[in-house]
Amino acid sequence: MSQNLWQRDELIIVLNLYYQIPFGKMHAKNPQIIELAQLIGRTPGAVARKLGNFASLDPKEQQRGITGSSHGSKADELVWNEFYNNWEALALESEQLLASLQPETIAPATSLFELPIIEGLERAQLRRVRMNQHFFRKIVLAAYDQRCCITGLNIPSLLNTSHIVPWAHAAEQRVNPHNGLCLNALHDRAFDRGLITITPDYRIQVAATLIKSSANSATNDLLLAYDQRQIKLPARFQPDPAFLRYHNQHIFQG
Repeated sequence: MSQNLWQRDELIIVLNLYYQIPFGKMHAKNPQIIELAQLIGRTPGAVARKLGNFASLDPKEQQRGITGSSHGSKADELVWNEFYNNWEALALESEQLLASLQPETIAPATSLFELPIIEGLERAQLRRVRMNQHFFRKIVLAAYDQRCCITGLNIPSLLNTSHIVPWAHAAEQRVNPHNGLCLNALHDRAFDRGLITITPDYRIQVAATLIKSSANSATNDLLLAYDQRQIKLPARFQPDPAFLRYHNQHIFQG
């Protein structure tokens, strides 16, 4: 093809990366951009420009006064409009495309501890769950700069991407990054069990039952000490207050 026009599949793969990189790092020297460019047979500069095109279409970036590139194509706009806020569709299609180019990336990258336990799933259904969770983990970890929003711990192997509204409670929010928190394994379990919650104003609240318990020094240091502290907010995809209220009312033990 003489003009080497961008194909839809390529644009979807780049859109997947768009949600993992802050605007200030969308340049040709970014290692993630270089890696993806090699994967799809494009130059890093070309990929960086496409990311800029998507930024110019992103209402969140427009609100910040960022316009990105003004040379986007109609194809860019069509792909953006197709997947904007359609997280599950983007997760499934983009991760399938990436898996076709890198078959080994889906299964190992997602911790088995983060996958929901569902009996009776067919193999294709389980693969879909894995792809969705792999996408969700990448986007949420990137938003929080791979740091626990409670403690600041930055060891990826000890971090989980937690659903605020539990996975089983809202199928339509399973891949929405606004329904995600980056938590270390201990606080992830405490959040899941309702021993802690995060209020709509982004403060940590410890359950009264835990506060009144005969806690030892470890419990005090690891859990009680964080009561009423503010979480570290992500650069993008801040937790939706409506999801936090749901957790406060339906999961938190109070």
